[in-house]
Amino acid sequence: MKLTKLINGIMVPILFAGYMYVLIKVILFKFGTMDVNFLRGQMQRNLRNPENMIERLQSGNLSPMKEISRNMYHLSGHGLINLVGNIALFIPFGIFLLLMSTRMTFIRVFLLSLGLSLSLECAQVLFEIGTFDVDDLILNVSGGLIGFVIFKVCLKCKGGRKIKNR
Repeated sequence: MKLTKLINGIMVPILFAGYMYVLIKVILFKFGTMDVNFLRGQMQRNLRNPENMIERLQSGNLSPMKEISRNMYHLSGHGLINLVGNIALFIPFGIFLLLMSTRMTFIRVFLLSLGLSLSLECAQVLFEIGTFDVDDLILNVSGGLIGFVIFKVCLKCKGGRKIKNR
């Protein structure tokens, strides 16, 4: 019992924080360094000139399934990494949500995955470190839902054992 409390109360949040750090580093910084001064400068520049953000948003992909279809039709190493990577990056998110709350539902995972993915896509536009891609939202949310479903199925296979929340 005490081990379960230790895992749920301390280890899961620490692992989740580590996961979020890696997720942000991969999606926003493409494994590069996180330069706070650079980000502050980019944000200040864009807030002074909002047309920069509007232009960047318009140059992104706002058509659902456009890039996914293109990547699947002309499958390349980069396209495959984009498709699989965007899904795989969010699978742990769905698992962590279920680990941290016994009241987590499919709809909640959908909404939280969408919110996180949308925040990351908007941050790319705000900081001018990437482009907005609606297909990334679709792939990221799919990953979160896949993680949730896989973990739920694993729990049922283990005899329906519920995760105790602290």
